[in-house]
This record gives sequence, structure tokens and C-alpha cells, in this order.
Amino acid sequence: MKVLHFFKTFWPDSLGGIERVIDTIASGLVDSGVKSTVLTLSSEPQPGELFRNGYRVVQARKNFEFASTGISFDAIGKFRELARESDIIHYHFPWPFMDLAHWTTRHGKPSIVTYHADALGKGMFGRTVLTPLYGAVARRFLASVDKVVATSPQYASSSPLLRGLGREVDFIPLGISDTSPPAPLPAHVDAMRARVGQDFFLFVGVLRPYKGLETLIEAARHTGHKVIIAGDGKERDRLEAIIRHQGVSNVVMLGHVSEEDKSALLALCKAFAFPSNNRAEAFGISLVEASRFGKPMISCDLTTGTSYVNIDGVTGLVVPASDSKAFGEAMTALASDAELVRGMGKAARARYERHFRASIVAMRYLEAYESLLAARSISGQASVASFSPKASR
Repeated sequence: MKVLHFFKTFWPDSLGGIERVIDTIASGLVDSGVKSTVLTLSSEPQPGELFRNGYRVVQARKNFEFASTGISFDAIGKFRELARESDIIHYHFPWPFMDLAHWTTRHGKPSIVTYHADALGKGMFGRTVLTPLYGAVARRFLASVDKVVATSPQYASSSPLLRGLGREVDFIPLGISDTSPPAPLPAHVDAMRARVGQDFFLFVGVLRPYKGLETLIEAARHTGHKVIIAGDGKERDRLEAIIRHQGVSNVVMLGHVSEEDKSALLALCKAFAFPSNNRAEAFGISLVEASRFGKPMISCDLTTGTSYVNIDGVTGLVVPASDSKAFGEAMTALASDAELVRGMGKAARARYERHFRASIVAMRYLEAYESLLAARSISGQASVASFSPKASR
């Protein structure tokens, strides 16, 4: 089986959340005989063909961006050529240029879309909303493919675009491997303990506005619980200014950390704090990493995949978004009850093993691919059976 993945960015230019999902699927199915190719755009002057973890990466030159959408003059031709030699086309939404390639090539191959997130823009009063113009185009695109897969039932039921499709939407969660991040070495854990202590509340991630870290800082200020924030991003200067201005001495910002440091921090923390405050946080792969380490979580109710990973009262606590008082109360509940921490951490690890291992996610996609090929085969047989000389006269 040959599968073509299509997304706007990929390794080595970028290896963010969606790119890691593609890598998980493509590398996870190598041993099952699936030959995967990833077609992506690159700003390199001479984009080429690379190999990673048993699959091929084909780059098309990105010529420019329009409305934050990468555009490539070469990509449509390369997509047509690669689609011709593939059995399955796997799109990763959202990316408007991808919709254009789909319509203009008319490849006719079985196709699946992983719906990672709504295409969001800024609406009135700064609210994050589905871009109306692209919404109409996206509906038509999603109606034309063979299968649409969301990453959680919560996101599928709360997305305005998915709810309005009038068709079945499956779901396959995101997953990670047991070696990413790697298991921490005892010496590394000891060194990190000497640096930051232990039994703290931990956030790890890119410092973006929707991560809601001001809520976490405010909760820490009121409760006195120690918080470690690991990561970098455009919010860093503003958050550090808040910490200085308010004199919050129990919040430590470490900046960017290595994968080894992240493992040590996850091993040492009491619980994982994830205060993201809007639908831009479609899933929360950091929550899956915390689950793998058997840590209870505190997250916010966003009607997205965060509440699929973190089950309120089972694997952690879920509170209203942007509510520092509720977030602080959840922190205190865990800080004061070691048995609750152990029980929720154990449940989080069990949920990881059942749902979020990379191998499980990859196999679910293999089943989806096989069902598409089987359906196309049955459809083709039915078409042949319906043809007869009498009917053709």
C-alpha cells in the first residue's frame, strides 16, 4: 500500500504538532508494509527529496504566502504525479492551498482527511472564529473526500464546520511513542532536582497567547504553589514582566528545554498544569506526554480534545477556562492529597496505554486505509456487475 500525506510544512523545516502526527503514522506503518510519502512546501532555494524513519519526504518550493497560507507553483504538479502512483491520499486540515490542489488535480484516488483544527481567525472583539469565506470552501472540500477523521469526539461535536457537514465523522486520537521524550536517566533527574526541586506544578510548551499562562501565574500567586514553566515563544517577555511586576517568586520560567530536560521535569513534577483557554488548543499533545509519565493533569473545558485526554475526576481535574480561582483550587486539591495524585496518575498512565501509544494510533489509521480500499473495490465490482450487454444496447 502506498500512502501520500500532504501538508504545508514538514521536517526538516518544521516539526510541530501536526508534523509529528504525520511522522507517527508514516513511521509507525513501515513494518506493516505501508510505503508513505510526505509532500510538503519548503523555503529552501533547492528543495529536494529526503528520507526519514523509513518514509520519503518530497519538497516543493514555497513561492510566497497569502493570508498565512503557503503557495507553491510546483506543488500541484508534484501532487498530481505523486497521487498517480499512490493508493491513498491523506490530507491534513486546515490548509486552503491543499483544497485547491485536490480540486485541480481530480486524482480520483481514495482520500482521507485528518481534521486537526478549525481554520480560525480573529473576529469581532478579538474572538477566535471560523473564517467565513474559507468555511464555505472547506465544507465543499470535506464533502468530497471519502473519510473525515477528527482527533477527538469532543472536537467533532463542537466544531461548527464538522457539525454542519451532514456526514459521519470518525475520530482517531493523536499519539506519541514511548521514547519521545526519552525516559529520563537517574543522573539527569538528580541534576534537575538540584536545579528546581520537585513536587511542583509543570507546564511545558510554546508560549503562545492561547496557552493561558497568565491564569496559571495568577493561580500560583494566590495559592503559593510552586510552578515551573518550560518553553519559549512570543509571550515570554510579557509573562516575565507580569511575574516581576507582581513579585511572584514561586513561578520559575526556564525557557526552552531539551527533550532530556523535559523528561526529567515530567518525572519530578507533582502534576501537569495546562491552562489553555480557547479552541486553538485542539488536542494538547503535552497532556499525552504527562499521561505517559503517569502524572495527573489540570486543564480547562474548551470542548476540544483536551477533555478527551484528561477526564475530569479520573485522570485529573478540568476547570473553566481563564478562571484563576478555579485553577488554583484544583492545584490545592492535588497538593493536599497524595492519594488523589497517585490514583489519578495511575489512571492517566492506563489511559495512555489504551489510547495514545503511537503504535495504537498507527494501526487505527491502517484500518481506515484498508476500509477505504475495500470500499473502493466493492464499488468497482458493483459497477462491473451492473453493466450488461442488454443494458448497453
